[in-house]
Amino acid sequence: MKKTFLLIFLFIAVTFASEPPAEKARGVFLAIGVGPRLPIDFFANSSDLGYGFDIEISYTDNEYLPFFIFGKVGYEQYPGSQDYYRRTQYSNLSTTAIPINMGIRYYFPPLLENIVLLIPIAEVSAAYSYYVKLHEFKAGTGRSNFTEDNSKIGVSGGLGISMFMLEIIATYNYFRTNQFVAIDLKVRLPLYINF
Repeated sequence: MKKTFLLIFLFIAVTFASEPPAEKARGVFLAIGVGPRLPIDFFANSSDLGYGFDIEISYTDNEYLPFFIFGKVGYEQYPGSQDYYRRTQYSNLSTTAIPINMGIRYYFPPLLENIVLLIPIAEVSAAYSYYVKLHEFKAGTGRSNFTEDNSKIGVSGGLGISMFMLEIIATYNYFRTNQFVAIDLKVRLPLYINF
């Protein structure tokens, strides 16, 4: 009886351990990411550490493309810096952003395959972001509170590590006067795969 279970186990292990023919893989993937946003340069003078999340759809057909094409939309929130409040007439300054990115992602050969799958990744994208900035001033300054709406075009580049369904990626995002580094933990789920 034990030998039968052992043979069945070995048969299943060998069957599922064999790699599918990845030379003709096609697929659509959905990813959801969340993580901190660290303002840098001019943006860091007035804003503190923020947070954000995004939803992404990516596609590959490695018979024709050696990379993934992706599009993502997100939501980001940045509170004002306490130091900035002390130096200025502001009582509150918060920035909300809705970024939209279109780009490509490349998965390098795996670093590890035996214990856990670790695949280095790199990505670049063009970006558009819609910003809403709330300006509130201290009482007695004689200044009126207002909301500022604007949009910016920028670029983004990132490096990370993928564990197939789970990814950690750090991206540098350049928008004029709104540069930041995002670190995201992403869950990637296949919507459609065809070998």
